[in-house]
Amino acid sequence: MDSPPVTTLQMPRRTEPLTIVRDHQAGVWRYLRYLGCDAAQAEDLTQETFLSVLRQPFEDRGPARTGAYLRSVARNLFLKAMRRRAIEPATIDPSDLDATWDQLCGADGGDSYLDALRECLDVLDGRGREALRLRYEEARPRAEMAAALGLSSDGVKTMLRRVRELLKNCVERRIG
Repeated sequence: MDSPPVTTLQMPRRTEPLTIVRDHQAGVWRYLRYLGCDAAQAEDLTQETFLSVLRQPFEDRGPARTGAYLRSVARNLFLKAMRRRAIEPATIDPSDLDATWDQLCGADGGDSYLDALRECLDVLDGRGREALRLRYEEARPRAEMAAALGLSSDGVKTMLRRVRELLKNCVERRIG
């Protein structure tokens, strides 16, 4: 009598916690920023997400499924934090949020957008680049920026709007 064919069951692989954090931390943080967290809250909730998930042995089911699961945990922690602070989150269907995130950021957690932005910033020069440096690296108020750039306060506002639009278009062209 013949024995039945042997089938191998694909078991999820166990992954080291440091590997999971290294591979997904930036994507979870960006997702929380996308949901509306400020940088500090995103940092706190990212840590809370990994602590919550990694308290138990974690079975890696591939980068896409792991990322989706981590984003789900992060979103739930974000909503819980909003409720604790008595802030009503926008009524947006979470599946719509996730679909948009997946469409824009895919499996790389937004790395392709950051790479494109860096390339676009490398091309930018002159007062536009200086305005971005003053605003985003040094967090200078618009009045100080105006004095440093030799513009009016409204001129700085207009310049920043134009530079951001230029960078947005550049990134979109590079992403395709």
